[in-house]
Order: sequence, then structure tokens, then C-alpha cells
Amino acid sequence: MKQYVHPRFSVLALGIAGALSLGQVHASGFQLKENSVKSMGAAFAGAGVRTDDSSVVVNNPATMARFEGTSFQVDATVIDLSYQFKGSGADALGRPLVGGDGGDAGDIAAVPAVSMIHKADNDLAFGIMISAPFGLKTEYDNGWSGRYFGQKSEVEIVDLTLAAAIDIVPDRFSVGAGVIYSRADVTLSRGIDFGTLLFSNASTRPLPFARPQAADGIAEVQGDNTGYGWLVGANFSPTDKLAIGLSYRSEIDYELSGNADWTVPGNVAAVFAASPATRNLFRDGAITAKLTTPSVTSVDVRYAFTDRFAMMASWSETGWSSLREVRIDFANPDPESVEPFEWRDTQFVSLGAELKLNERFTLRAGLAFDETPTHIETRTPRMPDDDRIWYSVGGTWNASDALEINFGYTRIEVDSAPLDLDAGGSRLAGSFDGHADLYGVSAQYRF
Repeated sequence: MKQYVHPRFSVLALGIAGALSLGQVHASGFQLKENSVKSMGAAFAGAGVRTDDSSVVVNNPATMARFEGTSFQVDATVIDLSYQFKGSGADALGRPLVGGDGGDAGDIAAVPAVSMIHKADNDLAFGIMISAPFGLKTEYDNGWSGRYFGQKSEVEIVDLTLAAAIDIVPDRFSVGAGVIYSRADVTLSRGIDFGTLLFSNASTRPLPFARPQAADGIAEVQGDNTGYGWLVGANFSPTDKLAIGLSYRSEIDYELSGNADWTVPGNVAAVFAASPATRNLFRDGAITAKLTTPSVTSVDVRYAFTDRFAMMASWSETGWSSLREVRIDFANPDPESVEPFEWRDTQFVSLGAELKLNERFTLRAGLAFDETPTHIETRTPRMPDDDRIWYSVGGTWNASDALEINFGYTRIEVDSAPLDLDAGGSRLAGSFDGHADLYGVSAQYRF
């Protein structure tokens, strides 16, 4: 039997790489903004300069210096994500890829956040927050036509942030900084066309199952690791009506390590086992891969026209250009695999308004535009993403002088995302239509 060359489009490479390109429609790339229901109600406009929202621990730690006493806040956002594929595919022989359109690849996921700020008497403020800045989940129906390009993608990144701030000029200028301890956990799977792999080798081509789509398998990978990062911010209020904030979150590097779980049909496994050159391929084993989450630079502005009406605006840039490629190392004798991404930096721009109806109720609304880091040359079913528009509404009920309840809703509409992929002799072409509905509720208690 001739020696097999392990395919460049290794499932491990596409799998771990899929963690970085996890499909979602509610933020740039695989970024999650949902750390504050109050800010979500205004499309996160001015989120970093809110003096009534404890999520500034991560949105701009300098603003903590404008708080009084102690604030404790719990946020929960439910994301109802929908993706629908329309298109077709062909195998290495030009025959249509069997299977359906994958159904609704989206899912319902909850994104929690907990934060607390304490302002001391010496103009120092301290904060702590647990949040999920990146991640979500997509999953297609088993056996769908694009199974060789992606089946299930799930990533969870959770941060613990500790921050401090100080008033340099009381009520006018403050600075803050924090450290981030982060945990990443990734699980992904996709179908493997072993029939095409056997068909590509002359010595195994006569086998009855050595035909494209005739011997499907599955590969699943899981990896996790911890990383550390930092953030800094400044808050400048030249007047009582105007607040301007600038913040920066660093990149975080992870050295993912975990395992690959291969499901290989029995007849295919017997073929590989028959040759010393192939018997160790497609076996369960350890893998490692590097993952870097991007830096984020944000500018927030808030202007209070009256005691009851204010407008907010935000601009942020996410440094996705740091994601150039994903390099996978195998513990088993599989060659190193490299997957190009070539993502680009993205910008998020939002505008919001807030109206205080009375001492008990406040209403807010916002509109935002969010760019995608992907382009058709690197877009996959794991990241069927394109530019999107946010439409947000929300409000606050002050149940007492100490307790407030916030609610928010956001509808996100995504441009149709074209896709045209070739891998391992298979081709998938079409487009994805997607949207998301975000429902949030939070409570803040001050004492």
C-alpha cells in the first residue's frame, strides 16, 4: 500500500480553527458584548462612561472612581441565534453532496455576568467582575451537506477581572487599570470523508467503499487553557454634562491542549491498520494549538442635555488582524497543519439615547453598526458572518432607592453571507441568512 499524505485540511486544523471562527451574528467575529443589560438597551452606546452600571469594571475601569459606596450587579442575557444555509455542494466526482441544508444552525444560549464596585473614602475604587467576552455555539443537523466543513462548534471563554481606579482631579479626570484571568474551553466536530481519502490512493481505489461520501466518519476535538491579560482606561468630564472615556483591553494568548476523538468506520479502520505507514493515522490522541483573542480599543461619550435626557455614542476597534493563521501540533505522527485566516480589524459604532420618565422609570434605545472580520476567501460554515445592524430598546425600574431592575431587547440583522469553499475534493457554495434576538434582565443593589 502506498503511504498516505495526511490531508492539509486536517479535521484537527479546521476543528481548532473553528473555535476561532465560531459562527454568531451578534458581535464582531466571536466577540460577545453582552456584559450589561442596561447598556444593551442603548446598543452599548456610552457603555464605558456610565456611572450607574457596574459593568464598567471591564468596559472602562476608570469610571469606577465616579461611583459612591458599594454596587453589586447581576446581568443575564439570553441569545436566540438563527442561521439558515441556502446552497449546494459537490464531491470529488462532481456528484451532489447528499444531506439537507443543516437546519437552523443557531442555538439559544445564556450569557451571565456578575460585577461589584466599592468606592473608598480616599478617592480609590475597586472592582471585580466575572464575564464572558467571547464564545457561543452553532450546530448543524447530522449528515447535512456541509458536514465535511463543520458540524458542531462550541467555545466558552470566561474572564475574572480585578480592577482599581483613582480620581486624579475629583469628578473631572480619573484613570483605572485591571488584570484579567481568563479560561478558554473549546469543543468542535465535523464529518470526515474517508471514501474520498481512499479513492485518492490508487492501491485502495478498487475497494467498494472507496468512493466519495461512501465511508463517512466523525472527528471531535476538545481543548482548554488559561491566559492572562490587562486593561486600562481614562474618564474625562470637562463639564457636568459631558463625559468622555477611553479604554483598551489587551490580547490574551492561550496554549490550548486537549484530545482528538476519531470515529472511523470499521472497514476503513481495517484498511489503515493493514499498513505500517497508515496504522497510526486517525487515532485518538493529544493536540495543542495557539489561540489569541484580540485587543479592543473603545471610545465612549455621554452628553446630558437635561436632567432627564441624555445621548450617548461609542466607537470601538477590535484587533482581529492578529488572527493570521492557526497552527496545529499533533502528538500522533500527523504532520503539523496550518490554516490561514487573514482576518481584518473591525469597527463598531453605536448611538443611543436615554429618557428619564420619572423617579421610577427610565427608557432607552440605540442603533449600531458592527463590521465582520471575515471575507469570502476565508468564510466557513463555522463563521457564516457578515456586517450587521443592531436595533435596541430597554429600560430601568427603580424598585427602591437601593434596588433597580433593568431590561433590554436587541434585534440584530445580518447581511447575507456568501460562501464558496473547496476542501479535500469537496466544494460547498451558497449563502447564509442570519439574525439574533437578545433578551436581557439585570439587577443592581447599592449599599
